[in-house]
Amino acid sequence: MELSVYNIKGEDTGKKIVLKDEIFGIEPNDHAIYLDVKQYLANQRQGTHKSKQRSELSGSTRKLGRQKGGGGARRGDINSPLLVGGARVFGPVPRDYSFKLNKKLKQLARKSAFSYKAQNGEIIVLDTLQFDAPKTKDFVAMTNNLKIADKKTLVILPEPNKFVYLSARNIAKAKVITASELNTYEILNNKALVLTEATVAEIEQHFNA
Repeated sequence: MELSVYNIKGEDTGKKIVLKDEIFGIEPNDHAIYLDVKQYLANQRQGTHKSKQRSELSGSTRKLGRQKGGGGARRGDINSPLLVGGARVFGPVPRDYSFKLNKKLKQLARKSAFSYKAQNGEIIVLDTLQFDAPKTKDFVAMTNNLKIADKKTLVILPEPNKFVYLSARNIAKAKVITASELNTYEILNNKALVLTEATVAEIEQHFNA
């Protein structure tokens, strides 16, 4: 796939860049995408939820009523789950939700996500992206020039850039990451991907590694 290269003023530089079909032009695999996104979201969970078991409550262990003949369900002490303030039956306990996927499947998922974005025309390539100082208005001006100010935007840089990151930090619909931080969820969770020529080279090198 061939795309025009723009500058931060939204002007066509006259240059063209070819996105490799084996990364940006494959037949997307929806199940691979599902698994990779599921893993990403699962890994974000802290798993610190906890409710008290019967043995963890402080309270008398004296049996409150007789076993039979009371007219209600049998129960033991005041910590019984049947009573208000009692324990919880099969309540949540701390656990680790993370799981592993193999490298080839994760790469297939990310290639599929890139291919969807390329098919929908949601990839913009810039010649370079540099700011002289951290200024939000400069970042906003760039999104206006590229006509993506109203879209949820993901800017992907080849390497960390403090000025670009700080300029986008206060914009709700914008996020800046590096190529090494890419994941399927972030690619699909944004309506516009802004890459630089160096970013494209970095992505292609990563998938060929």
